[in-house]
Amino acid sequence: MEIDPIIAVANVPAASAWYQEVFGFISAHGGLEFDVLKAPDGQVMLCLHRWSAHDHPTMQDPGIVPGNGLILYFRTQRLEAIHHILSKLAYPLAEEIKVNPNTGRREFSVVDPDGYYLTISEHHQF
Repeated sequence: MEIDPIIAVANVPAASAWYQEVFGFISAHGGLEFDVLKAPDGQVMLCLHRWSAHDHPTMQDPGIVPGNGLILYFRTQRLEAIHHILSKLAYPLAEEIKVNPNTGRREFSVVDPDGYYLTISEHHQF
């Protein structure tokens, strides 16, 4: 089984460009209403869906707070590189790099341009 997380965004091409620049994802679909973002190895990482584009009941109201109850948690070998890219973009972080006492791994957090909370952690197994 696999899971393809889909988040609602205001501007699919802009959100796609941000995730591609920050994480190195590759657009596998493209378009104004929907995009599939893959890792370089081909694994689907995230799908972007324009608010109200179709009849999905949880993606109708762009006035709600996006991501309430959701953290997109990325485990990566590229923590330093992603942090550096965000620094070069002068993109504000929600939390600087710290050691998570539960995992023992370094991580930091950022809120994406659509208001979703992302935590980027050193890769580890659960």
